[in-house]
Amino acid sequence: MSENKKYFVVTQKAVPEVLQKVVEAKMLMETRQVRTVQEAADRVGISRSSFYKYKEDIFPFRDNVKGKTVTFVMQMQDVPGLLSNVLQVIAQYRANILTIHQTIPVNGVALLTFSVDVLPTTGDISGMIESIEEQEGVQSLKILARE
Repeated sequence: MSENKKYFVVTQKAVPEVLQKVVEAKMLMETRQVRTVQEAADRVGISRSSFYKYKEDIFPFRDNVKGKTVTFVMQMQDVPGLLSNVLQVIAQYRANILTIHQTIPVNGVALLTFSVDVLPTTGDISGMIESIEEQEGVQSLKILARE
């Protein structure tokens, strides 16, 4: 019987500390800063059993999106040049825009839905998301789907 998997995208503040430490331990091992699971677990302050319990179930968002299409919805102020700035961020991270749909602004706010092809050469997708969110005039950015 196959296990049904459900995936959730949550912000870091919603993730329990032990899971964040598992990710940190995995990074220590991947970057060869430590040689063993025990060293990694000791360095981040978790038990080996916690590491093994969660290591296959937690990963940074960027680790699982290469070669995928991610669809976002963004609420933004109707400010000249803001959409251009957002598209420049996406281009800087070497992602490819597949679709864009913007509503007519109402009360100075527009809703934008866009799909991005995350290529093997695309930079850190979570960094891209943060850079978009930091643009003055971007009110919210949500991930709708990942295919």
